[in-house]
Amino acid sequence: MSRAVSDGGENLNGSDVGGSRAPSHCSMDYRVSFPPKKSILQEFSGTLKDLFFAGDDPLRQYKEQPSWSKRVWLGLRNVFPVLEWGRHYTLGKFKGDFIAGLTIASLCIPQDIGYAKLAHLPPEIGLYGSFVPPLIYPLLGTSRDLAMGPMAVVALLLGTLLQKEIDPKTHPLEYKRLAFTATFFAGITQAALGFFRLGFIIEFLSHAAIIGFMGGAAIIIALQQLKGFLGIKNFTNNTDIVSVMKSIFKSAHHGWNWQTILIASSFLGFLLVTKYIGKKKKKLFWMSATAPLISVIVSTFFVYITRADKHGVAIVKNIEKGINPPSANLIYFSGPFVLKGFKIGAVAGLIALTEAIAVGRTFAGMKDYKLDGNKEMMALGTMNVVGSLTSCYVTTGGFARSAVNCMAGCKTAASNVVMSIVVLLTLLFLTPLFKYTPNAILSSIIISAVLGLIDYKAAYHIWKVDKLDFLACLGAFLGVVFSSVEYGLLIAVAISIAKVLLQATRPKTALLGNLPRTTIYRKIEQYPDVTTAPGMVIVQVDSAIYFTNSNYVKERILRWLEEEEERQRQQNFPQIEFLIVELSAVVDIDTSGIHALEELFRALKKSKIQLILANPGPTVIQKLRSAKFPELIGEDKISLTVGDAVKRFAPKAVDSV
Repeated sequence: MSRAVSDGGENLNGSDVGGSRAPSHCSMDYRVSFPPKKSILQEFSGTLKDLFFAGDDPLRQYKEQPSWSKRVWLGLRNVFPVLEWGRHYTLGKFKGDFIAGLTIASLCIPQDIGYAKLAHLPPEIGLYGSFVPPLIYPLLGTSRDLAMGPMAVVALLLGTLLQKEIDPKTHPLEYKRLAFTATFFAGITQAALGFFRLGFIIEFLSHAAIIGFMGGAAIIIALQQLKGFLGIKNFTNNTDIVSVMKSIFKSAHHGWNWQTILIASSFLGFLLVTKYIGKKKKKLFWMSATAPLISVIVSTFFVYITRADKHGVAIVKNIEKGINPPSANLIYFSGPFVLKGFKIGAVAGLIALTEAIAVGRTFAGMKDYKLDGNKEMMALGTMNVVGSLTSCYVTTGGFARSAVNCMAGCKTAASNVVMSIVVLLTLLFLTPLFKYTPNAILSSIIISAVLGLIDYKAAYHIWKVDKLDFLACLGAFLGVVFSSVEYGLLIAVAISIAKVLLQATRPKTALLGNLPRTTIYRKIEQYPDVTTAPGMVIVQVDSAIYFTNSNYVKERILRWLEEEEERQRQQNFPQIEFLIVELSAVVDIDTSGIHALEELFRALKKSKIQLILANPGPTVIQKLRSAKFPELIGEDKISLTVGDAVKRFAPKAVDSV
């Protein structure tokens, strides 16, 4: 009698590696079963489904609908999530969204003006980014908490990359055109990832690398704001910490303005105190949310009545009044700047996407609702494409404003619409009031905002849990701080990919032993009290066996065998006759892996040691059968569990348990 074994190593008689059930007294002899053979089309479609749809049938929900009208409606709801949550929208939800929208508007207006300076763009373009894109996102997005708009790190990255191609001071129009072109291609990249369900690509940028990258970028942003904080006129365009500090100290004797420093330090203290109060007392979050706008109003009024601008205090001057002008005609669709715009946009788009999805998942987990990553990509991509056509640069869902949005009591993505309307009113009527806003206050607001990106607690946690992860975090951090944003990003990606390759090419293997008075086998490293069967070595492989690691797995198993032979020889145990390879964790194997097993079999045969495979999963056993491997080693040499193999080939060892 036979029965198939599951991938998880479950055992039908209690002697598995993965379980902890008590041994069964059933005397039936279970054998490893071969699953039904699949056609090439079935295997190919199954692989594609696992790759793009996580094993789910994307058309399943449509097949269950009885009529075409319901299928069309379901399709529209799938494309436009607003049709789903909008049907259940109530006055109570609107109250929460209204308050949240007003709150994040008070935070984003001064931030947007400052972030535009990071990107070397006019201040009104920063405000444009909080008007049009937030109107698009609620139609397509699935997050209730993400608040859309410009983000400091993306603005810095965009400004750094664009500045290397065009000087924003000497060629402002061409610079703007390249910024809109990069934004267009950022949106295309994001939407394409969502449409083709390729979101797994951004997973190559690990959480640890993002922590390091964000922390490094925060420090660079804060240091660059010392230009406005100290009132320095001539400042370096480089972003590395060495160049920035040299520029600061060179101007110490003649370039600092004490009035500017007084304004900046006073309001920075105010912003940090309100932020501290908001963190300590959650009900007072509105203090930190409204503090930037209050700072702008008070400092602007102070500069106006004292005319501090005539004493060296730099001010914003004119912010262009009116809503976003169309910019489709400014985008480079031909010429040498198309490729440059695409490269810059793709990088900025991926960073913006990674930040938004990470933040969205965080709040979705807190509030226990589902976030659809592919729909988020489509929403962000569409938002940025439309933004590029309406004079916006790359926007995304940043953590700071999204956290304020959540704490302010938002219920749906409609809070973005409220914020957008407030920004619209500001663009139409209030921009002249920002004329005397000191640049120092914008620098203080940005410094206050980006300090929250330095997550030293998360970095310490990464250090405690995984030293290799911490290396990715540290590499990204140092790359940004001592070189540039793009090199820091490159280091982060390189270390993350290197970690994946290391784990793929050097999978874990371990010796197994028997837990006394049971038929359960566990790793000797984890359970020192386990016993080993004389004349037998049991090795577990903890990874799929592919061409990248097949030779390593074979050599590592042979090294385990040599070490165990030496140990058993010292204890006067009989010569080793059997090598059991436990395969419950081997979810797949390719032809190189099978070839490695064949070489292992031949090497063992020369030493008169028999090879036994235990607990292969359905994919593995199917491929082994196709390669006629069971015929090579013998059908009886493939056992359902390690316990079965030991019982069959070393019954004396079982009797001594």
